[in-house]
Amino acid sequence: MSEIKKINILEEILGRFIREGNSQLLFSCPKCDHHKKKLSINIEKGYFKCWVCDWSGRNLYKIVRNCGNYQQKQAWRRFTQQVEINDFAEKLFGTEEAVEETQKINLPPGFVSLANKTLPGTASYPLNYLESRGITKEDILQWKIGYCSEGEYASRIVVPSFDIDGDVNYYIGRTYADIWPRYTNPKISKNIIFNHLYLDFDEDIILTEGVFDAIKAGRNSVPLLGTTLVENSKLFKEIVRSGTSVYLALDLDAKKKTNKLIKLFLKYDIEVYSIDTLPYSDVGEMTHKEFIARKDCADVLTLDNYLLNRIRGI
Repeated sequence: MSEIKKINILEEILGRFIREGNSQLLFSCPKCDHHKKKLSINIEKGYFKCWVCDWSGRNLYKIVRNCGNYQQKQAWRRFTQQVEINDFAEKLFGTEEAVEETQKINLPPGFVSLANKTLPGTASYPLNYLESRGITKEDILQWKIGYCSEGEYASRIVVPSFDIDGDVNYYIGRTYADIWPRYTNPKISKNIIFNHLYLDFDEDIILTEGVFDAIKAGRNSVPLLGTTLVENSKLFKEIVRSGTSVYLALDLDAKKKTNKLIKLFLKYDIEVYSIDTLPYSDVGEMTHKEFIARKDCADVLTLDNYLLNRIRGI
């Protein structure tokens, strides 16, 4: 699509603009509706950013998808081969979305929250383990981490997941005493949005392999719990509904899974980035500061560079 055609469609959606240089345009921002034209769009690179509310992205279709009408979306996409999502529920799930039952469980017997002000003497062992993995007191409070000193989950860190209503819908049990198996999890469905209660789908979402990777990655991180992400999963549905950008930070040995996710997200016009974790085997080995630095310099993936990288990897 020519730059002139892109500009014409953006002008239909956002109104008149001011040109700065050859490729920089200033529009009124539809998010904050500031009285001055503060939405800066680089037509050549495909980047945009509002200098008032900080709404930004590296794919101009994000503006068209969120603010344009059906005809404008069709015009923008006419020369692409991606899926058009006019009515998300109808296109992806049929004419009616079934009402899904919520999953609620109790934390394991003997669970002790490490977020409490006073702790028993047995808390020193899980606290030492968490410290050895670079998990801070702030992380413990944010993720509501606890442990069990007896019962089925004895000598295990327990990281609970809360659904959108604040009910526990899953938890991870990881040994801190070097016993086997390392992980013991409830035998229930993993088709959940881990810690949905604390996620903001209006902002970037980070996908990691495991929960300790997500803790290191920080706010708005979701562990996939070792599973892949498919179109009918709750997490995928929520990402596409919101149109949020996704950062993939999966383990090095999950390259095949990463490629499948990239292809799936691009199919539904989700702005997707892949974070370089080398030379580490996973995000859990990084410091939070280092991870944020990697995230800040991650490149946006397009269908073209995705295919090019796949060819180079053959």
